[in-house]
Amino acid sequence: MKVNGCECSIVIKTAYKEMSVPYSEETIREAFSVLQEDASIEGDGSCKAIRKASGVTGCVVTPLTIGSAPLLLYLAMGAVGNPVYVSETRGVYQYQLNLLPMEDTEHFDLVQERGNERKLFEGCRVIGFELRIEREQAVKLKIDIYGDRPAVTYSYTDNFVTETGERFNGDSVTYKINGKEYKNIYGLTLVSKKQGGTKTELWIRRSLEIADGIPEVIEEIVITAQLLRDKYEHRYFGTFRITMNRLVFVSDETNVNTSGAVIGPLRYYVAGTVLTEVFTSGEERLA
Repeated sequence: MKVNGCECSIVIKTAYKEMSVPYSEETIREAFSVLQEDASIEGDGSCKAIRKASGVTGCVVTPLTIGSAPLLLYLAMGAVGNPVYVSETRGVYQYQLNLLPMEDTEHFDLVQERGNERKLFEGCRVIGFELRIEREQAVKLKIDIYGDRPAVTYSYTDNFVTETGERFNGDSVTYKINGKEYKNIYGLTLVSKKQGGTKTELWIRRSLEIADGIPEVIEEIVITAQLLRDKYEHRYFGTFRITMNRLVFVSDETNVNTSGAVIGPLRYYVAGTVLTEVFTSGEERLA
């Protein structure tokens, strides 16, 4: 997204990493609470209200790149293990990310640029996320932000460098269900709500033109996104993989009202675990 010829970005800061990521949509704003006092008798007295800044709300939708995917997926999932060196590589490390409720995740900071000023939102957490994968489209992650600290506005003179690495694309994503690879999956949407526990759903969009039905009971689905250039060592760096277990079929949302190819969504509830693997070049700490 560009405004007046400039790339729009937002800065994410953790204890060990700082990154300016581009976005296609951003609605980060201060949240306000209103304390209202009504008249004790209708028509008599006055009504008063006190407006008070109470934190941050909104979302960021950003394309996943080779540089931003490990950090953004870590913030979305919530927990990361220690880096594990990948053998037979020069310096590739693997991280395992586990899905946790918002209350059990680490805080991070957001810096929002508006004109000649910046707003700093401290102590943010991801309250929910949505991962969108579709053929011929960039893979995008929407993270819903929650924080209970008011924003701080300050002027600045330095500039952040926006992450501009190669973007993941839906054409280079493979899907394995119960050990079998499916070619008729057009894309999917993974939605997770993380407040007071985790509730995760998966919407699988498949083409009805190919007679390869998706099973109603999915013991395991493995989603692998890759950047296919030869420069990515052993195809690890430039990869992320999401594994989900015990998916329960909820409904078929297909609506056939066209004479052309039909892409119908199937809705599943994830009753088991959600695990994400990411790879970095060098021992970068995510948390």
